[in-house]
Amino acid sequence: MDNMIEVKLVGLILDPISKTPVIILKPMAENKIIPIWIGEFEANAITMELENINPPRPMTHDLIRSILYKLDWTVEKAVITDVVENTYYAELYVRQHNDIKKIDCRPSDAVTIALKSRANIYISEYVYSTSVLSDFFADFVHNEERFEKWFNSLSSEDFGNIEQ
Repeated sequence: MDNMIEVKLVGLILDPISKTPVIILKPMAENKIIPIWIGEFEANAITMELENINPPRPMTHDLIRSILYKLDWTVEKAVITDVVENTYYAELYVRQHNDIKKIDCRPSDAVTIALKSRANIYISEYVYSTSVLSDFFADFVHNEERFEKWFNSLSSEDFGNIEQ
């Protein structure tokens, strides 16, 4: 795999056109951002983690984290590895002693499990260099006046079934 770039999750927004949730990843040392469209359930799981909301019963990502913990595996990192025809691919790296396993997964699942496990998130240089909308989103998000105007235009209906 090519070099990896550490990123942080800087936001979760709703695409104003498709009404689809978008996670916004930002490299630690740069202003470019990487938007990745995800599903509503995954957005809800990420929102709950970001807001420190504990559900009364374990959700799917909580279950995965619990299984790994019970089997003495730790989450090392999540890596967004590839993008093919606007579909992103990811891998979750888990460790047990000196044994590291790579698990294919969706980026939203990798990010959610990494957040829940306090593990680092990375993107490949290829994803970084080929993210077609990243420059548009970076310009949009970093233009505070434009972003604030768009953000203030949102209503509760814009968020569909996503619990806030």
